[in-house]
Amino acid sequence: MQTTDSAPGASPQPTAGREKLPGIRHIVAVGSGKGGVGKSTVSVNLALALQQRGLRVGLVDADILGPSIPGMLGIATGEPPEMTPDSRMIPAQRFGLKVVSMGMLTGDDQPAVLRGPMVGKYLKMFVAGVQWGELDCLILDLPPGTGDTQLTLAQSMPLSGVVIVTTPQAVSLKIARRGLRMFEKVQVPILGIVENMRTFTCPHCGETTDIFRHGGGEQMSEELGVPFLGALPLDAEVVTCGDEGRPIVVDLPKSTSARVYSAIADALLAKLHEAAAGIEPFVWKWESNQGAPAWNEGAVQPHGARNIPVGLLRRDPRTLSLLWQDGHRDDLDVRDLRLACRCALCIEEMSGRKLLDPQTVRADVSPRQITSIGHYAIQFDWSDGHNSGIYAFNDLRAMGERAALQSVEDV
Repeated sequence: MQTTDSAPGASPQPTAGREKLPGIRHIVAVGSGKGGVGKSTVSVNLALALQQRGLRVGLVDADILGPSIPGMLGIATGEPPEMTPDSRMIPAQRFGLKVVSMGMLTGDDQPAVLRGPMVGKYLKMFVAGVQWGELDCLILDLPPGTGDTQLTLAQSMPLSGVVIVTTPQAVSLKIARRGLRMFEKVQVPILGIVENMRTFTCPHCGETTDIFRHGGGEQMSEELGVPFLGALPLDAEVVTCGDEGRPIVVDLPKSTSARVYSAIADALLAKLHEAAAGIEPFVWKWESNQGAPAWNEGAVQPHGARNIPVGLLRRDPRTLSLLWQDGHRDDLDVRDLRLACRCALCIEEMSGRKLLDPQTVRADVSPRQITSIGHYAIQFDWSDGHNSGIYAFNDLRAMGERAALQSVEDV
């Protein structure tokens, strides 16, 4: 059953003061579809530009297998960090920036040879297992691609959004587009695109050359309807400063590149202020209603997204209500939700054939606990012991539409 009626709930809360993790207001990932586009350089200089605006900033080198941040900041490698009495890492500091990287643990010449689960373990430790203190923004410099690291972050970290870095040439733009689409699928807000290495200016004659073409990132942002944060020149000083551990924002603050980074930081801050939407992370005990997420009618927008929930409610012991950002409401029967599980135990992955026999599911099955998964899904721990299904918000909205259609047909 569906209705557009509103349900009572908590009044809307201001987004500016919400913390993504204890003490951390915003977590921003910087990603790219491919390597070699200057993503780590952008991460370092963007973090420092934000700090110059009075923000308290931390930086995580999330490229666990190929760390490069220590070298760009002139931080010693191979020296284990100090630990707090409760076994939390104390980050290194450089130019007032708090930093954690796998390179600090392994050194320059020692590779980190790790399987996927261990990469995810280190990544979570570098974010949640560090004594960051109070931060306005934590920047995560991601490895290139759309693999384990990106999915781990989307599912386990309450990201404020992602910045996509690309260069203007067609091959880079195509791969960057794939990376952007991946984050869209898991409903991580796209804060904007940065185009790197746009134009080279000869230091001798002043002539400009578009070595990697021109304006591709800006055109992509227009085509995909995402913000364009700015375009950085191809600047030899950026490379020199990075190689010597003196980022250009600090070493040459009046240079053209440093001024562009400052403008990008300003644009990013504006987008962070706009991007707050949806519900905060939660662990919800169904029977007692402990930890229930807010029902935020004030977050409904005339042209809001159809797949971003702004409220979840236990309407009664058998009904989960969802309020979407576009103002639509779905009321879903909890047994129907259990039967709709699409995990590998309930649906054959390759063929889509149903493996779950509805007759084996009790009529009184109900959630024991509901947990948010990133920005894009929820997970149920059911009273029958099943807990491996992830319900994407897109699928829940589609399920509500099917239920409404079935109700009309039954009438």
